[in-house]
Amino acid sequence: MCFLRRPGAPASWIWWRMLRQVLRRGLQSFCHRLGLCVSRHPVFFLTVPAVLTITFGLSALNRFQPEGDLERLVAPSHSLAKIERSLASSLFPLDQSKSQLYSDLHTPGRYGRVILLSPPGDNILLQAEGILQTHRAVLEMKVNHKGYNYTFSHLCVLRNQDKKCVLDDIISVLEDLRQAAVSNKTTARVQVRYPNTKLKDGRNSFIGHQLGGVVEVPNSKDQRVKSARAIQITYYLQTYGSATQDLIGEKWENEFCKLMKKLQEEHQDLQLYSLASFSLWRDFHKTSILARSKVLVSLVLILTTATLSSSMKDCLRSKPFLGLLGVLTVCISIVTAAGIFFITDGKYNSTLLGIPFFAMGHGTKGVFELLSGWRRTRENLPFKDRVADAYSDVMVTYTMTSSLYFITFGMGASPFTNIEAVKVFCQNMCVSILLNYFYIFSFFGSCLVFAGQLEQNRYHSIFCCKIPSAEYLDRKPVWFQTVMSDGHQQTSHHETNPYQHHFIQHFLREHYNEWITNIYVKPFVVILYLIYASFSFMGCLQISDGANIINLLASDSPSVSYAMVQQKYFSNYSPVIGFYVYEPLEYWNSSVQEDLRRLCSGFTAVSWVEQYYQFLKVSNISANNKSDFISVLQSSFLKKPEFQHFRNDIIFSKAGDENNIIASRLYLVARTSRDKQKEVIEVLEKLRPLSLSKSIRFIVFNPSFVFMDHYALSVTVPVLIAGFGVLLVLILTFFLVIHPLGNFWLILSVTSIELGVLGLMTLWNIDMDCISILCLIYTLNFAIDHCAPLLYTFVLATEHTRTQCIKSSLQEHGTAILQNITSFLIGLVPLLFVPSNLTFTLFKCLLLTGGCTLLHCFVILPVFLTFFPPSKKHHKKKKRAKRKEREEIECIEIQENPDHVTTV
Repeated sequence: MCFLRRPGAPASWIWWRMLRQVLRRGLQSFCHRLGLCVSRHPVFFLTVPAVLTITFGLSALNRFQPEGDLERLVAPSHSLAKIERSLASSLFPLDQSKSQLYSDLHTPGRYGRVILLSPPGDNILLQAEGILQTHRAVLEMKVNHKGYNYTFSHLCVLRNQDKKCVLDDIISVLEDLRQAAVSNKTTARVQVRYPNTKLKDGRNSFIGHQLGGVVEVPNSKDQRVKSARAIQITYYLQTYGSATQDLIGEKWENEFCKLMKKLQEEHQDLQLYSLASFSLWRDFHKTSILARSKVLVSLVLILTTATLSSSMKDCLRSKPFLGLLGVLTVCISIVTAAGIFFITDGKYNSTLLGIPFFAMGHGTKGVFELLSGWRRTRENLPFKDRVADAYSDVMVTYTMTSSLYFITFGMGASPFTNIEAVKVFCQNMCVSILLNYFYIFSFFGSCLVFAGQLEQNRYHSIFCCKIPSAEYLDRKPVWFQTVMSDGHQQTSHHETNPYQHHFIQHFLREHYNEWITNIYVKPFVVILYLIYASFSFMGCLQISDGANIINLLASDSPSVSYAMVQQKYFSNYSPVIGFYVYEPLEYWNSSVQEDLRRLCSGFTAVSWVEQYYQFLKVSNISANNKSDFISVLQSSFLKKPEFQHFRNDIIFSKAGDENNIIASRLYLVARTSRDKQKEVIEVLEKLRPLSLSKSIRFIVFNPSFVFMDHYALSVTVPVLIAGFGVLLVLILTFFLVIHPLGNFWLILSVTSIELGVLGLMTLWNIDMDCISILCLIYTLNFAIDHCAPLLYTFVLATEHTRTQCIKSSLQEHGTAILQNITSFLIGLVPLLFVPSNLTFTLFKCLLLTGGCTLLHCFVILPVFLTFFPPSKKHHKKKKRAKRKEREEIECIEIQENPDHVTTV
């Protein structure tokens, strides 16, 4: 083996180059042998994948099971909110207090909820009778289980003081309004205040989340309500943890939703929007049902595009069936991966809908590259050698990119990923990539062998019949000549590259390459890239949290309709936040009282402490020490009817004759705007640090915090994975590329595409949820998949100028890149017609991924590579010097004895 270098080059450089040459040639030799093995045993490599697909595919059908726990999927597996929930539940059981801990969409346990909306301009408080009729219909509704009829009174959550069903206080307000309307006396009319109102039994009740679209009386000091548009009522069901109780509760919820649809038909003057505990899961899973037919349409479109793009006028060298079989190869690998997933007790969820598109984008790239590699081989070689040469040319890069897919998605499947949906997706993607790689070199490789054998024996690529001679064709009609022509009129059979007449390659060679490298086009490309970079940077500064679960639901589902109405009319106040003091506290101490007031400032508080202080002040009672404070609290305050409900908010303990308050709770509600999600997260982030810095030890909790508590995680996970991926690209490819600038350009290109997709998807109103995170991971790999072959060919090219090198690179890899990205983007079109927020996000992100990659491969890189290194002048000087004289060179001969070095 002989390595050449110019005199004066350092010895370390030549040895480093030797090491890279040895590794690269070793991989090429391995792929060449792999190609020979496949070409010699095509039936074996065709049969084994088919048997695996049949075996695992049938298992997938038998073991299919959807994931039923939505919180497990989209909420962080390990978060502070879950710890706070456990602590809060140990003090005050959440099942008994979920009516006070109001949450928009994440109420725990079984429940039924309805919003009643009046027409524009009407006051819903004037329709109290109609609303109460709806309420009575719910209470009288029956569900049958094993011969027994159950009503709401049998299933409801009971109050501790009188063992009656827990009902929203707005029902009491409506009862008072109805009685006032019946009496027809203006003085008897109830004055409703907002957000706190006084009930008939003397209690002060917070109804900010039960009355919506409120217009207050002008200049009213006591916040009296003039009119309202919407009322929200929730019916909470008891959960004892038994399967039977849960089944009856599920039946009740189904009947509740059916009843609301029936009542909507009867009450044309009111709009009814219903929600139950299973609604979110049902509408999340509905995406998969809606997308089934669209995924099949996508497959047909990709099959058609791959078949057409692999065709030529030349009936001998055209490979339409190879394009078709290549897509089917990827499909059966996905089916096999799905079978393995379900055999290992995996449960399907709608986020996995992206796997076929992710796997197809990578798999068809390998298919089209192998086709291009086959076209670059010499026709005078036996078909087995041509297959081996194609493997040697293509599979090294494809192995590297597949490894990067596996590594980046493997990092996403690691325990460091805190969102279960992302982890499950990445685990499936790793299996899909491995099987994809195996099926490409085995199943599709066998198809390539058979197609090569047909071509060598001069069989028609479609009809599989012998191609007649030129003399015979000349005597036939034009249509027959067109169908059966092998291109003998355009080129000879022994031409160096008879595949130049492929329409994509012809377009790139004759038209596009000359246009994109034109000196008058380059300034416009630079301006285009500056615009692209500006918008990308602007978008990266506006990244928003995607914790809203509505982003994952079917867009025309009842849950989304309910959430939109709820956000419009009930966004004035945030979810009710439970404020839990979990250590004994000196409530009678003035400094403690001041600390509590300071913590509650800025909130609407529903607090026994505040009510008790007012009671002491009004009653003129002094309770400045522990014994007096607790004595008056137990003997007087908590026994009054209007304050009895506060018994559930205080935990007493008795040590001898002394009573102590060991824990208590109160409720805080913040004033919010339409962007409630972001403001609630800000409130949470402000309150948590105070629990550590203040003398009062407390926690704050609401069921929605479990889903919101991952904004930082949503942002950092894709960035970390992208950073590690780029680092791995540098490490893995440094030994495979002759020129280190290939790595440098690859890192720049991938970074530009990744940031472009991130910024543009933010400008396109895409939040950072689990789907967009997965798409960003995929963007990194998709960019490497398409940019790496183009850049490596450029840095290894030996033409005189950079322009000639980029033309050569586009001519060699441009066809495969254009075929794959075009098939990928066309396959995404049916997703646009699936009425689901999840598929909209998937479509937008993947469209940006394909579009930005196409822009870089065919517009930005061909122009920028003509400006910057690597320089190609030394190739020109070396060829000119060889014509004049033979320069002195050093030839290092590596023989069996490594110490034997001869200098010429």
